[in-house]
Amino acid sequence: MITRFALFQGRIRDGQDAAFRAAILSEVLPEWRAFPGALSVRVNFAEFRDDGAPSIPMILAISYPDLDTVHAALASPARTRAKAATEAVLARFFDGQIHHHVTTAHDHDLTPA
Repeated sequence: MITRFALFQGRIRDGQDAAFRAAILSEVLPEWRAFPGALSVRVNFAEFRDDGAPSIPMILAISYPDLDTVHAALASPARTRAKAATEAVLARFFDGQIHHHVTTAHDHDLTPA
């Protein structure tokens, strides 16, 4: 499985954490869920971090079966819509940058059988 992470490095404007989270879930998540071929979408909001670690208030992880599907999703109209929705929310609440990382995932389920 391939997972593409978007790390939102920066800060949420003072007093806007709850509004930011609500806007991401209501305005942007539906667009991310529409990516063709996506197997899962995970939105992670930061609760705390190590001393000295950079501020990353949100990490998005979208998983796909293979790299060809990632490339197709990134070239799709759904991605264009998602990017516009993301930029609209970030303009209201976020100061920082986004960087992406594409990884090969090796999941190991620890749930007792």
